[in-house]
Parts: sequence; C-alpha cells; structure tokens
Amino acid sequence: MSQSPPAPDELMFRRVDLGEVTLNVGEAGPGDGPVVILLHGFPESAAGWHRQVGPLARAGFRVVVPDQRGYGLSDKPERIEAYHLDRLAADVVALGRACGAERFFLAGHDWGGLVAWWVASFHSEQVIRLAILNAPHPGIVAGYIRHHPGQWLRSLYVGFFQLRGFAERWLTADDAKALRRALVSTSREGTFSKADLDAYAREWTRPRAMTAMLSWYRALLRLPRRDPPRVTMPTLILWGKRDHALQPGLAEASLRLCDSGRIRWFPDATHWIQHEEPVAVSSALESFLQPSEQP
Repeated sequence: MSQSPPAPDELMFRRVDLGEVTLNVGEAGPGDGPVVILLHGFPESAAGWHRQVGPLARAGFRVVVPDQRGYGLSDKPERIEAYHLDRLAADVVALGRACGAERFFLAGHDWGGLVAWWVASFHSEQVIRLAILNAPHPGIVAGYIRHHPGQWLRSLYVGFFQLRGFAERWLTADDAKALRRALVSTSREGTFSKADLDAYAREWTRPRAMTAMLSWYRALLRLPRRDPPRVTMPTLILWGKRDHALQPGLAEASLRLCDSGRIRWFPDATHWIQHEEPVAVSSALESFLQPSEQP
C-alpha cells in the first residue's frame, strides 16, 4: 500500500552533512519555493518554530528549520571552540547551499537571533531579508550592559551557565525540573504544555546534550570575536516587551546597527513571542519576508 504524501506544512526531517557537523533539518513547503531558514534559541530546537512552519509553507516558502549544532538530534561537538559565533554562522550559510540556495531569507529567535545577526553582518550577500525575534545583536551587548546595570542583573544566569558540570546537573536533575520551571515561569500561562515540556526534556537529557547547549554561552564569554560590520539588508525586529531576560533597549541599540530596519513591539508578549502571538508573528514574517522576492 502506498503512503500518502506529507502535508505541505508538515516538517519532514533529514540529516544534512555540512562537513564539520551533520544537522537534523526539517523542511516544509514547495521544493522550488524561496528558502527561509528559521533558527531556534536556548533551550529549544526546531520544534520552537512549529507554529510558524505551516503559515510560511502555505505562503510559498520552502521552510528550512534545523536543530542547530549541539541541539536535538544534531551533532554535539565537545570543544567550546566549536560553538564560536563564526562557526554557528558558517553552519547557516552551508545549510543554505546544501538546500540549493546561495541566497535565502533568515529569521532567528533568542540564540538563533544572535546567530542570524552574525550571518547578516558577515555574510550579507547570502541574506535577502532578516527577521529577529527577541535577540540582540552580539556586537552591542557588552556596551549596552556597561551603561544599563539592570540588564547586567538580568544576565546573571549567563554566569551560572559557566559552571561546567554543576550547571548541567542542576538543569537536568529530576527530569529537567529546573529548566521546565524556567520556561513556564517566564512565559504567559499555558504557553508551554506538559507535552511540549516532556518532548524538550527528552532532548535536554540526551547524552552530552546539555553541555553542548551551554557551550554556546561559554564560547560567547570566553572566545574573542571580531567587530561586526553593519547590517545592510532590510531588517524587522519583533520584540515582546515583557521579556524576563532582555530589556527593550537592546532592540533599539541593535536597530542602530541596521541600514534599513524597524521594530514592531508586542507589549503583552514575553521572550517566547512566537509561541504566545503565533498568528501575529506568522503574519508579520510572511508579509515582511515576501516570498515573491526571488533570490
């Protein structure tokens, strides 16, 4: 008996060898559509975009959603050097090429947003349009924190994440109770279901997974980075103002690095904006990214 083809908005996963790492990558939408790459943040995976996949696929995009290195079913290198922003950005460019797209649309949330900013700054010829959800440009964070002590206090958890071994044990103990609680307490009521958290916990507690995920933070603080050039492509920043960890001023400071950008504020949304405002976020991405604008 033949199997029915997948729905056009259903993610179909495959392994994509990028040379240095192999990623678990979900795809949906027309195979000949313009490629949009969606990058998740901590502590999620490709599943963090599940509410946007269908609308973008139905709008005509070929939606590409990877588990980034260290996450989900993707490879988990051991050394923190493997999680330098340059390498994370190189994964995105290599993934676009593996999908046959020298140029692509790009959106990122949280850590995926930091990577997307880095790709846009250093690989501007590959990015047609850029959308960022609650994520500051890495190039402005240190300067912003120096002048805004309130943001320094909100960022103290990054210091805790530097405690190799202890942080891993704390976050994964009792079936990842602490990390489950963190997602629930920093989002609007009902944002993450028990099924959502159970699925994430299975990923967080895989061998070496939490160390790989925390290595992103460790590399950010310990490894030197280049000064980024300006962001030249059209850029849209979507920002939930009730973010527990990131002040709205970070969005404004990031916008000042853009030649052509704007911010859309979501006054009642938290850090988890694409989960809490799925219809509005999907609509904003669809209208801004413009699938009719071919690479």
